[in-house]
Amino acid sequence: MTDGTLDPESAEAGDSSAPFRESASELLAPFLELLPVSGASISVAAGPSHSTLGSTDAVAAQLEQLQFELGEGPHWTALRSGRAVLVADVRTDSAMWPVFAAAASELSARALFAFPLQLGAATVGVVDLYRAAPGDLSGADVAAARSLALVASSAAMRLASASASQEVAGVHAAAPELRRVVHQATGILVVQLDVTATEAFARLRAHAFASGVPLDAVARDVVARRLTFHDERGTE
Repeated sequence: MTDGTLDPESAEAGDSSAPFRESASELLAPFLELLPVSGASISVAAGPSHSTLGSTDAVAAQLEQLQFELGEGPHWTALRSGRAVLVADVRTDSAMWPVFAAAASELSARALFAFPLQLGAATVGVVDLYRAAPGDLSGADVAAARSLALVASSAAMRLASASASQEVAGVHAAAPELRRVVHQATGILVVQLDVTATEAFARLRAHAFASGVPLDAVARDVVARRLTFHDERGTE
């Protein structure tokens, strides 16, 4: 869609002249309006901390949640590499993320596209897009998505900051909440296990995957002191 590509000068991250988007739904709306996709989600990340700002529908929310819990998928590859990740068909392009691909194949999503949110040289989050039908994005669509992600980057960080202290209206009901409880549980494990925050988060996620319990539920048990990792330290 050639009319979806933004002027590079107006797309510069942090440009104070860019309009401030007040909700995640407004941040995601241009992606659905200008690109041939079915749904989207947007999240920000700093180290092990990871906050979902919103999603447009239940499938987008489920895809984001799956990747968050499994620690693999186009989202994480885009976040770690700072590059767009394009999957024409998750049912056949599964070699890089076999566990995620198997789970995602059960949802009504075939094509997945992840675009990093960047401020300068730093990757601060990801916009995840999906389409119900398989197929690549055109070169013009990829350029448009990159421009939209660049524009959204600083607004997403401002929204994340505001959301940390109060509930923000306008987020779709299907979107996961900001995962404060996961961050709290990670901090508790840092103390319990005397490890870094990155290692603590990895241990939390590994426990959730091994037990078949959602990561958020495991985190709530840790915060409520119903689950402790003290006993696991000497057995691994």
